[in-house]
Amino acid sequence: VVAEGWNVSVNGAAVPEGRPYLHKGLGVTWPGDWVAVASSLGVRVAWDGHLAVTVTAEPELRGGTWGLCGTYTDDPADDFVRPDGDMAAFAAAFGNAWKVP
Repeated sequence: VVAEGWNVSVNGAAVPEGRPYLHKGLGVTWPGDWVAVASSLGVRVAWDGHLAVTVTAEPELRGGTWGLCGTYTDDPADDFVRPDGDMAAFAAAFGNAWKVP
């Protein structure tokens, strides 16, 4: 899924603004002034088209996530786990550890 402003596409095919899209467990909806992408994996990402992003995960994923969204354990002490399993001391070091080429 690629979103640039209100231009959203899935696998290169445009999704018209305001029109819901559902295919193979992936859904795109337009709640209010946002665009939201939900997967059958239990993760939903919503974007305001500018800067704000929210990520929500189903309760079944509790303790089973890691990465930029944290470990989903409600324990702030383990929120900055880097890909190598070590803890980052600062948010910037944590974010930088997850960069990909």
